[in-house]
Formats: sequence, structure tokens, C-alpha cells
Amino acid sequence: MSNSPHEPTELTTVEMWTDGACKGNPGIGGWGVWLRSGSHEKEIYGGETTTTNNRMELTAVIEGLKTLKRPCTVTIHVDSTYVMKGITAWIHGWKRNNWRTADKKPVKNAELWQELDNQTQRHTITWKWVKGHSGDPGNERADQLANKGVEQVRANPQH
Repeated sequence: MSNSPHEPTELTTVEMWTDGACKGNPGIGGWGVWLRSGSHEKEIYGGETTTTNNRMELTAVIEGLKTLKRPCTVTIHVDSTYVMKGITAWIHGWKRNNWRTADKKPVKNAELWQELDNQTQRHTITWKWVKGHSGDPGNERADQLANKGVEQVRANPQH
């Protein structure tokens, strides 16, 4: 038996909670992500001046995955049925139909879905839906971060 440097190594396990917020829909929006791996934690957030809640929910997951520097085993907790159903069920048909819905209309937020699809290819992902604002500590923290993103945009709208 050889101890080849090319033997697969175990992937880092990451727990990720994501959330989006929008004041008006469309309106000022924010996204937030709390990542945890072992004893390490990271919080990230941001926002946009004119956006929708769905765009912020998608952006949170994309930005969270972008922060991972190497392939990981990731459990992503989302409170958005739009994101959950979109990435686990609807996306297959959209890709087959050249980013069109079943009734032949262009998929809304297609560029974000395509980016999310690209980001998910790097990792082993388990998707978990959590009920928003129901006391899940990770979801509450992601919600606070998303609202920090909104406040950041309000304080500096040109950003």
C-alpha cells in the first residue's frame, strides 16, 4: 500500500445559514450569511439599492459559497421555498428548456440561478429548509446579517 499524495482527503464540513431581506419589493435589499466549520465562524453580508427579496435570497447563497476557498461538504439552511425548490427541483427543467419555464417564459433571475448552479458544482451540498422567524438560531443570525446589509445600503446608497 502506498501513501500517495493523490489519495482523496476528507472534505471540510461547513454549516451555512442564509437569508435575504427587502424593504419594499422591489426596494432596498440585503443578504446575510453565517458560516460555521468546527470552531471557526464567519459572517458576511451586503445589499443593493433596488432589488427583490428573491434576488437577495439567491445572492446570500451564492456569496456564501463563493467564500469557500476549496471544495467542502456543505449543509445550507434556507428559509426561502423559492431557493429550495428552485435549486433542488425546478432548475433541471429550466436547464433542459434553455432557461425557460414550463410555459416558455424566461426564468426570472436566470443569471443568479446560473451562478448558483456553477457554485454548487464545487461542493457536496445538503439543502435544509427552515421556517423563517421561528427561533432557529442560525436563521435568526442570517436574518440579522441581511438587515445589516440593508442598513449598509441605506447609509451609503452609492455603494
